Amino acid sequence: MSRVVLVVEDEPLIRLSALAIVEEAGYEAVEARNADEAITILERRADVRVVFTDVDMPGTMDGLRLAKYIRDRWPPIFLIVASGKAIVREGDLPLGALFFSKPYQEHAIADSIRSLLAQT
Repeated sequence: MSRVVLVVEDEPLIRLSALAIVEEAGYEAVEARNADEAITILERRADVRVVFTDVDMPGTMDGLRLAKYIRDRWPPIFLIVASGKAIVREGDLPLGALFFSKPYQEHAIADSIRSLLAQT
């Protein structure tokens, strides 16, 4: 079973923290600074099982559009979306995606990743 989590976050310190959460939970963490990098990684790697993305990012799409794109193109990938600014309603998220407001509890993210991957 693949244990790869793609972290998509434009803020370097937050990205490093998120990568640490993933790695400390026992998973391989791959990083992207924006949606374009994330899509490139997903096109090259078939082993990513979870994408953990921020909403507010520069580039061609924000994290919500990225999550919807991933759901359409790679339906088996689990999605975790986080934001410290955006107000996200359940209808804004793709089916099955989880949402966390920043600052989030590290254990909540790790527990969610474990729970999602236990479904496979």
